[in-house]
Amino acid sequence: MTFEQAVLPIQDEKTFAEVRRALADTFTASRVTNFLRKVTRAKLRVRQFEAILENGFLGAEMPAKYAALSDADRGQVREQYLRRVEQVAPELRAKFLKVYAYY
Repeated sequence: MTFEQAVLPIQDEKTFAEVRRALADTFTASRVTNFLRKVTRAKLRVRQFEAILENGFLGAEMPAKYAALSDADRGQVREQYLRRVEQVAPELRAKFLKVYAYY
């Protein structure tokens, strides 16, 4: 038996798409290093999504757009963010080990 993730319908597709696009832009090869540097300077861990969002590291307009989403949509955004965090290249993860560490 394999695990199948439940598909939840998106309630605000326009805002959700904008938030997804901002996440995709943040984690492009050309921008992810700068993002990780900002997280390091702020003394945050990369998995502290809400703190990173509040600091504007995902874009200045992102906190308001994220807040406008329903709880289910926000959950999906957090999931996508964490998935992208784990997909960062291993050499970058090693370079920014401090923000990836669980301690």
